[in-house]
Formats: sequence, C-alpha cells, structure tokens
Amino acid sequence: MKKTALILAGIVMVTFGTSSFASPEKPFKNYKVEVSKTPNVSPLCLAISKGDTETVRKFIELGSDINEKSGGMTPLMYAARYNKTEIIKMLIANGAKLRVKDDKGFTALKHAELSNATEAATLIKNALKA
Repeated sequence: MKKTALILAGIVMVTFGTSSFASPEKPFKNYKVEVSKTPNVSPLCLAISKGDTETVRKFIELGSDINEKSGGMTPLMYAARYNKTEIIKMLIANGAKLRVKDDKGFTALKHAELSNATEAATLIKNALKA
C-alpha cells in the first residue's frame, strides 16, 4: 500500500512537474511589451507645469533661457497648455517669444486653445496685439 502511494505520488510529480517546464511555448506569448521614450523636460518647464511661480521667478532671475525648448516646447507653451496665467505674464514681461512653433508646428496660443485654457489664450492674444 505504501509502495503504491509512493509510486502514484512520483508519477503525479513527474507528470505535472515536467509538463510546465517542458513546454516550448513562452509563458507570456500573448503579451506585447512596448517601451516609450519620455521627453527630457527642463526643471524650469517642470516648475511651470506645476504652477510653482516662485521657482519660475528664481529661474528667470538666475538667467535661464526662457525661449529654450524642452521636450519640444518652450516654457511659454507649457504655461499656456496648463493655463498658468501668472507665469505667462512673467515670461512675456521677460521677453518670451510669442510666435515660436514647437516640433508639431503649434504656437503657445495654439497650445492654450487646444487645452481650453481661455485665460491663457486671452493673455497671449493681447500680447500679440501689443
């Protein structure tokens, strides 16, 4: 009786134990892994997207280039996209270029319009008229 139980246990272990390892198929054959590259965004543009006006002010005072693209967009485009009106005023007052286009051909005004950032769009339109 003991021998029969041991033999059956051995057969079960061999059958189930080797079948999972002997399978030539990969266990995740139906899954697709995609790697995407996230853009490198400057600390200035990160501060703008978070609405951190004090940090943005410090960057401007320390001489950061307010027209330098980061992740394909200028700081003004980030401010317009996220409707950061105080930062837009600060950038315009310090010489931000209003007509620069990003890698997709959009200006800061277009980013504001696409984001439904009406206050930002109004500020930029008024600055373009001046």
